[in-house]
Amino acid sequence: MATVRAMSGVRDLDELVRNIRPDRMPGRYVFVTLAKVPDGVDPVACVREDEGLSVILKQGDADRLCLPYDFVAAMITLRVHSSLDAVGLTAAVAGTLAEAGISCNVVAGHFHDHLFVPVEHADRATQLLHVLSTGG
Repeated sequence: MATVRAMSGVRDLDELVRNIRPDRMPGRYVFVTLAKVPDGVDPVACVREDEGLSVILKQGDADRLCLPYDFVAAMITLRVHSSLDAVGLTAAVAGTLAEAGISCNVVAGHFHDHLFVPVEHADRATQLLHVLSTGG
């Protein structure tokens, strides 16, 4: 597996917010709990918890494997390269969506933050994040 050289991300909150560039990813995503990732499934993210392996995957994969889930989400990637030790971006984004009554589950990758919002609120969430980035 090729290694991508780590680069420093942005730490300044004003710069982060101005440059979030929310990008709604295609598809619908679900959270499931498994003992291990099944063959043929390419998860978006995995988190080991006491209860098992929480896996975020495309809804079609979960349906194909008859895996139970109770939350269908859209994935919005913030295209700003945020530093993992930046302070306030998650609060700014989640606060903006909370004010609109939209739940938001944030997963941080090395380069970007990924938001999982109820699929029925995805367009509104993306619009609100664009407004946040323009200071409007």
